[in-house]
Amino acid sequence: MRQSMTGFASQSGQGLGRNWIWELRGVNGKGLDLRLRMPDGIDGLEAGVRARCAEVLKRGNLQISLKLAADEGDAGLRLDEAQLAAVLAAMHRIEADAMAEGLSLAPSTAAEIVGLRGVLTTEAPEAEPVALAAALLADFDGALSDFVTMRQSEGAALSAILTGQLDEITTLVDDATRAVADRQPQQADRLREQLARVMANTDGVDEARIAQELAVIAVKSDITEEIDRLRAHIAAARDLLAAEGAVGRKFDFLMQEFNREANTLCSKSGDARLTQIGLALKTVIDQMREQVQNVE
Repeated sequence: MRQSMTGFASQSGQGLGRNWIWELRGVNGKGLDLRLRMPDGIDGLEAGVRARCAEVLKRGNLQISLKLAADEGDAGLRLDEAQLAAVLAAMHRIEADAMAEGLSLAPSTAAEIVGLRGVLTTEAPEAEPVALAAALLADFDGALSDFVTMRQSEGAALSAILTGQLDEITTLVDDATRAVADRQPQQADRLREQLARVMANTDGVDEARIAQELAVIAVKSDITEEIDRLRAHIAAARDLLAAEGAVGRKFDFLMQEFNREANTLCSKSGDARLTQIGLALKTVIDQMREQVQNVE
């Protein structure tokens, strides 16, 4: 199935005293460029993410982030001895300074001291790195699957747009074919006029050179090859849309060929109607090329 290179997915999970959120954001790119933002110290996590992405993705710039935090529901309480000592020392000094000034302070309770910042903290249990990596990668698989599904959905819409544009190009090429047939009488008259002018000034001119110049004039006005190549490009583009795997680079090259033939058709038209058709072709080809940039 055709894939776009844009997409987004998010997956949250929890376990082993942790909770986490995976986020994947993709845009178009020449190759597969993975940019990872994940906590350090979880062996095998980054390698696992890269391997999974390489199995299902071929092109695109992909940003992958993992937000990992302790699960407060599983956390235990811990008394910070150093912070408690600092708090008690500060309290002793405050009481001594107050007494020196003749002030009497109410005694502090244990509950009040424990409630001070940093004295009593929550601490998540340590998670075994291998088990944590396995749990995280299991949820990443779900996020990656959602991401691919979104890219496929975008790809289906993109294929429909490209198919419509190919149909439009086909119609314009058919119009150009009819325009070429319609202009043949005028083209023949024009060639006869050019021949008459040449023959009226043939004194001392090589006949072979005259024949060569006339042949050049005929070739310059003939767009049969351009129309044939445009039809071949249309068939190749339809084949790419139906093909499996990544075809974006081939499609981009094919659009360059489309544009080259449309430019040549315009330069050789010699006819207002053909020129209008050529310009319309260039417009649709440019629009199609913009869409092709996002094909994987």
